[in-house]
Amino acid sequence: MSHMHDFLGVGFGPSNLALAIATQEYAEGGSSPDACFLERKPEFNWHEGMLIDGSTMQISFLKDLATLRNPQSRFTFINYLKEQGRLEDFINIQTFFPAREEYNDYLQWAASHFDDQVHYGREVEGVEPFLKDGRLIGFDVLSRTAGGELESRRARNLVLGMGGAPQVPAAFEGITDPRIVHSSQYRGRIDTLLADQGRKARIAVVGGGQSAAEIFEDLTQRFPQVDASMILRGTALKPSDDSPFVNEIFNPSFIDQIYQQPESRRLQLLEEFRNTNYAVVDLELIERIFQMFYLQKLRGEERHQMLTRRDVARVDVGDGELRLTLHDLATDSQQELGFDAVILATGYRRNQHHELLAGLGGHLENLTPDRQYCLNLRDSDARIYLQGCCETTHGLSDTLLSVLAVRSREVLESILEGRDRGHSAVADRKAHAAPMV
Repeated sequence: MSHMHDFLGVGFGPSNLALAIATQEYAEGGSSPDACFLERKPEFNWHEGMLIDGSTMQISFLKDLATLRNPQSRFTFINYLKEQGRLEDFINIQTFFPAREEYNDYLQWAASHFDDQVHYGREVEGVEPFLKDGRLIGFDVLSRTAGGELESRRARNLVLGMGGAPQVPAAFEGITDPRIVHSSQYRGRIDTLLADQGRKARIAVVGGGQSAAEIFEDLTQRFPQVDASMILRGTALKPSDDSPFVNEIFNPSFIDQIYQQPESRRLQLLEEFRNTNYAVVDLELIERIFQMFYLQKLRGEERHQMLTRRDVARVDVGDGELRLTLHDLATDSQQELGFDAVILATGYRRNQHHELLAGLGGHLENLTPDRQYCLNLRDSDARIYLQGCCETTHGLSDTLLSVLAVRSREVLESILEGRDRGHSAVADRKAHAAPMV
């Protein structure tokens, strides 16, 4: 506990990985900030539950971990391809959107360069203030290993990049059943659930966004024994708007524009552009699903179904099946259906930092970040930064990959500014305390 890191990152997903890269490249030109990261997973993996065969990225590979901050970085996607011997082949594919499997491999490749800074298999349980003369000068971060051992590390600054936690509809809250799976666990769990390939299985997919559509297509194409039902509140699957002018809202330069707006106007902008990211699906995928339903009609075997304008009102768990009571929003009626498993493609919540920072008490003024993603602390030389949970202040790009590279620079510059200011303050105090000669 005598050692104090310049900053400690909670979570080691793409956000803090981009920060680690920016920190290393800064260090190449001078003194290196002392950083470490704590990650809950046993190894680096990105959305491993949704690495469905054939799925591709929805953003350009140029919005990688480094390019928009430093195109000459060795950690660009282009350099990754070069080092893997696939650059020319990738060029011949003629796409900006690599396979999700390949992008995960790129992220793992980049993360492997920081194994000496990352402690995997650590569940962070709390953050406590570290005071000196009544002033907050750092944080003690408590974490537990996979073996149950409690650890503590100290840092001047915290950077929280924990990602989202699975969001569960109200009807499913408190229910723990292996047949109910969130999309974040889909790839690892579905093969086990459907191990008996000779047995018919009825699977419900709850949700109307990209993940729900990808899972629904995977079930209908890869598992001939499955009868799949897609349950969504909307009237139809809606295409995402990725047109050039609309895509400008994901540019790092747009963050200044939205942050400067009053709260009411920011909320209006978020709602106006919601169809770029939430409850929307790539048009090509929508067309493939529609074609599948059309062929069902042609063949007279309508096994799979899309239940629109439905909300899950109740869930009953039985030994034989899961019974879902669906509320028809169009007719205000109810129907009860049985399924062998339910996949919840219902998104994520991004408020885990609320509970994690509860131990700071009165030191934390509020949970609204400033433009540099920094929270307001009272009587403090320490800082806390948020990555990936500032959508309401910094825009829709905050939870996505689009701004990773530029945001990492902004956070690092703020950390270094605070460090330099702290060093200056210490030097001033020593100068005032020195005897006159």
